[in-house]
Amino acid sequence: MTSFRSGDKVWAEDRDLAWVEAEVLDVRDMLFVVATAQGKKLSVSKEELLPRDPEAEHGGVDDMTKLTYLNEPGVLYNLARRYSLNEIYTYTGSILIAVNPFAKLPHLYSEHMMEQYRGVRFGELSPHVFAVADASYRAMLCEGRSQSILVSGESGAGKTETTKLILQYLAHVGGRAAFDSGTVEQQILESNPLLEAFGNARTMRNDNSSRFGKFVEIQFDANGRISGAAIRTYLLERSRVVQISNMERNYHCFYQLCASGKDADKYKLGHPSCFHYLNQSKTYELDGISSEQEYLRTRRSMDIIGISSYDQEAIFRTLAGILHLGNIEFSPGNEHDSSTVNDAKSIFHLQMAAKLFMCDPDLLLATLCNRSIQTHEGIITKALDSSSAVAGRDTLAKMLYALLFDWLVESINKSVGQDLDSKMQIGVLDIYGFECFKNNSFEQFCINFANEKLQQHFNEHVFKMEQEEYGNEEINWSYVEFVDNQDVLDLIEKKPIGIISLLDEACMFPKSTFESFSTKLFQSLQNHSRLEKEKFSATDFTISHYAGKVSYQTETFIEKNRDYVIIEHRNLLFSSKCKFIAGLFASFPEWSSRSSYKFSSVASRFKQQLQVLMGTLNSTEPHYVRCVKPNSLNCPQKFENQSVLQQLRCGGVLEAVRISLAGYPTRRTYSEFLDRFGVLAREHMDACFNERDLTEGILQKLKIQNYQLGRTKVFLRAGQIAMLDARRNEVLDSAARFVQCRFQMYVVRKRFIETRVSIIAPSSILPEAIISLVLDKRLE
Repeated sequence: MTSFRSGDKVWAEDRDLAWVEAEVLDVRDMLFVVATAQGKKLSVSKEELLPRDPEAEHGGVDDMTKLTYLNEPGVLYNLARRYSLNEIYTYTGSILIAVNPFAKLPHLYSEHMMEQYRGVRFGELSPHVFAVADASYRAMLCEGRSQSILVSGESGAGKTETTKLILQYLAHVGGRAAFDSGTVEQQILESNPLLEAFGNARTMRNDNSSRFGKFVEIQFDANGRISGAAIRTYLLERSRVVQISNMERNYHCFYQLCASGKDADKYKLGHPSCFHYLNQSKTYELDGISSEQEYLRTRRSMDIIGISSYDQEAIFRTLAGILHLGNIEFSPGNEHDSSTVNDAKSIFHLQMAAKLFMCDPDLLLATLCNRSIQTHEGIITKALDSSSAVAGRDTLAKMLYALLFDWLVESINKSVGQDLDSKMQIGVLDIYGFECFKNNSFEQFCINFANEKLQQHFNEHVFKMEQEEYGNEEINWSYVEFVDNQDVLDLIEKKPIGIISLLDEACMFPKSTFESFSTKLFQSLQNHSRLEKEKFSATDFTISHYAGKVSYQTETFIEKNRDYVIIEHRNLLFSSKCKFIAGLFASFPEWSSRSSYKFSSVASRFKQQLQVLMGTLNSTEPHYVRCVKPNSLNCPQKFENQSVLQQLRCGGVLEAVRISLAGYPTRRTYSEFLDRFGVLAREHMDACFNERDLTEGILQKLKIQNYQLGRTKVFLRAGQIAMLDARRNEVLDSAARFVQCRFQMYVVRKRFIETRVSIIAPSSILPEAIISLVLDKRLE
């Protein structure tokens, strides 16, 4: 471990700023007295300090691997320095970190800039998302192997915008000479506003948050031209259709439709505050965004994608029907545990929903207020109480919206067209980042499960890159340890006693509760090192993820994992006179059961989707873009250390640093090493001209062990650069004292000579008494 002495420049842990610059003043009783840059004096332990490079460039370095000390505060402050200069992109080896500027930087993304990066070797120009896109495109052409670009980060970090920039670049280098509305690349780009309208919403952290994961596969022909594409989506947040938190919004398309003018009037829509599915939050508008203009933009995207006028009208009629459906309220009926429509207002919305869905209003009412049960004697109709009717209404709304969203994705894929003969693809993954909130529910559990899967893939890739670096330099790397997170994945997905399996089992029993699920969970997995039971809750559980511990509240786990299709709902809308709506339910097969419900597990389906995704990613060469949100206010030029540090942990950037630290985190070319440490062995510098031998001579002189000498670089273990710097500082301090001493001697001697000359010169003409007086005065 690094040892510190008085005068050393260090990083000290800080509660508010995470880390602060400091200098060691003294060592007392195993504690270090340090002075921070903020003027505070602290006594801290050795574990709370990390070495700092006082000669670090004020503008930061464009690649973290160039840092003298590759540690947590070094990475953090390097990003902060660059961000203050609007340098929003930084490499960590082959990984690109993109910090959201929350400002328009059009000069960074012009066609001229695309040409600048076209065909240029990765790392030769300043870090940029275009460089990553170009590297993947060139690798695909040169190696004939499919590539993938994984874009991750928390909500508001800029994932969606980054994905669009990657697609724009690929369309630029792989597209035709001129765009027209019929080209594949234009349709790919135009699918973005359509998917954003139906899959994005305002959250507390982001005005345009993607509430689904997306994998866009761009297919190329043998000449590197785009020949087709396919989009796969993951885990759309269905619950948002019927329930939103304060300060958040439902999906953008609902607000666009309400602001559409004549179309809104045609569907008897008004201000969003008039509808239950929209007015649970009082946030109806987005700053700087016109819902009316966005509606026109969405319609234009539909035109370019090739969605017919009939289908467009049916899509928005379906959206309007969902809004009216949400305004149907129920009250207790005349019979026990029965329900009926609450009032005339609810009857109006019932009739409007039926009209828009093109189904019989009485049949719609019966479907919402009753269930059918198959018995040996026949079908029995059971009345539902008002709360069950509301739950059924919301289930119908969620199912209808999810089917509509899936139809849109399928339509985009049909319009763009897949090239089944393509041998080369570039896949771009835009998926939710790791989430840890005050309250974490089923959605966070699924999202973090996905991130654990992706983190394992990321770790394997980073480890592989380390091995390749060592191999290229012809050094030994066999003992470098790779730490896996397979135990966390087993906890979540392993059968028969993983969390998902236990949750599915609970969902199959109607009388299961979240309490019984939690009890079974703790009984089955009580000895698992990654699972903890919350001290002040009997049902909450905590998982130790790669990015830290997350506590999950289980109250809604069973409800959200149950993806029910109610037979009456399916039969009602399958018989709709609207071919579009009936077609949404055509894929549902007829089934016979004593139950009116058909259950499928959301978590298990998501697990299967992830398995397919990981299979695709494992067959490609990956590239990584980690997006970072610099502050919670969404404003430019504000950098919140604690928040950014947590995102670096969640995004695996610090894990990549940790993997690097397990091997040789400091790599310097021989010339760079000698420029910095040549002063430690000047005798070798004069006697030898081979840089590799000079480097070895310096390290042997200082008795440093376990280093590796590659073909072009020296590789040092963690802490060794600090030892070299400490010795270098001693040499420089000694040299400085020597120079200072010589300079002081020179100044004193010069004054002495000047004084002597001034005394001797006038002695030939002045009386001795006057000379003595002058001399006394000077001496005074």
